[in-house]
Amino acid sequence: MAANVLANENIWFDKCKYDDAEMKYYSQMHDSVPADTPVQNTAWNPPATQENGASNILRDIARARENIQKSLAGSALQGGDGELCARVTTLEKENLGLHKEVEKLRLTLSKLELRLSTVEESLGGSKPAVCPPAPTRAQPAAQQPVEDGDDDIDLFGSSDEEDSRESERVREERLRQYAVKKSNKPALVAKSSILLDVKPWDDETDMGKLEECVRTVVMDGLVWGASKLVPVGYGIKKLQIQCVVEDDKVGTDQLEEGITKFEDYVQSVDVAAFNKV
Repeated sequence: MAANVLANENIWFDKCKYDDAEMKYYSQMHDSVPADTPVQNTAWNPPATQENGASNILRDIARARENIQKSLAGSALQGGDGELCARVTTLEKENLGLHKEVEKLRLTLSKLELRLSTVEESLGGSKPAVCPPAPTRAQPAAQQPVEDGDDDIDLFGSSDEEDSRESERVREERLRQYAVKKSNKPALVAKSSILLDVKPWDDETDMGKLEECVRTVVMDGLVWGASKLVPVGYGIKKLQIQCVVEDDKVGTDQLEEGITKFEDYVQSVDVAAFNKV
């Protein structure tokens, strides 16, 4: 009866075995108690063991973090040193190139100075053979502040007057030559090319006689050109004729009046094209 009652109760009868196994596990993990130590000789203090284990784990984690940080710092330092070395090498190369350019500039400058000194020496050596320059108009202005009372002596005025007279004479001569050349040049005659459409009354009009009548129109400055017959419709053809006229002598109105007087053949006259020649 009692066994049946205990069987129905929720009781952990093997708890001591689990406690012994837990104590052995923690002792082996922290090497504080040998694995073959009897359970009865070891003090049972699970909370203290857990605290020691937690503190050891935290220390291990902290130590691992410190090692990782040191490793990262060392690798970063090595990478920074490599980049710094590369930059220093680049700067050294650039510095060397700049030194070469500066040396080239110095050589060029020295050559220029040598050439300049040679030119100055040559000019200085040939200076006595050079004729004195003609007086300029700026020289009398420079002499103006000096007044010694001798107004009758003019050292530069006569030369300036002669120069001005000579330049005036040359200018007048050139103007005269230009006027003569311009007067001898033929005047440009404005001309125009006109294309006329001359229309007959019907298809029975004699187009050959019509063209002959048109060409009988004669004016000063009028030159007739090529012509052709262009179909209009219903068997009717119109006469297209080219002419060149001088704008000052012949106008389109005069042409139309001269052609339309042939009323037996011509119905109308139109200007098809008008171009300047």
